[in-house]
Amino acid sequence: MRLRHIPGSEEAIASSPYVISQPEQYKGRFRELFGNGHPLEVEIGMGKGKFIMELAERCPRINFIGIERYPSVLLHAIKKREKMDLANIHFLCLDAKSLTEIFSPGEVNRIYLNFSDPWPKDRHAKRRLTSPEFMKIYGQILAKDGTLEFKTDNQGLFAYSLLSIPESGWKIAAYTKDLHHSPMAEGNVMTEYETKFSSLGNPICKLIASR
Repeated sequence: MRLRHIPGSEEAIASSPYVISQPEQYKGRFRELFGNGHPLEVEIGMGKGKFIMELAERCPRINFIGIERYPSVLLHAIKKREKMDLANIHFLCLDAKSLTEIFSPGEVNRIYLNFSDPWPKDRHAKRRLTSPEFMKIYGQILAKDGTLEFKTDNQGLFAYSLLSIPESGWKIAAYTKDLHHSPMAEGNVMTEYETKFSSLGNPICKLIASR
């Protein structure tokens, strides 16, 4: 999908108080950034931020970091954030490949992957956020008792993930291919894509994995 570039988005992100401009300096001490010792949860590929900002509203005693690599997309989340009173959320604009440069081992308690790019061609499999390459990265920053939650409407990507995640040395604790009609729907927070796709009748898949 071709993303429309918004002129000035990079400058707006660089000057936003909600975006961490030099995250490397907080590696191993993000608690100082938030000013508390609450657990840290991260969404990778947060899009316009509906999911993670609603989570931050519901869970004030958890710290959240939303990661989005595309400045034009992140700009939409910043505009939403400007209208909200939230002290427990910050944003990062970076590629997930650099996560180990930002977070120390065991620093993250939970990782969310929501409606990630399916990269359907086999030659692009390494780019999928549930590929062994990325699962290895997550394993380096996730706490020993931490979890990863993944949602998608793409059946092909979900089938791939059900195989690739265990092959990466992780355990799938639970999964469903029809989230909104399963017990796993309790407490579910919907993303922009989830709202759109479920309204079209597309079943939503979800899994929870741990190391």
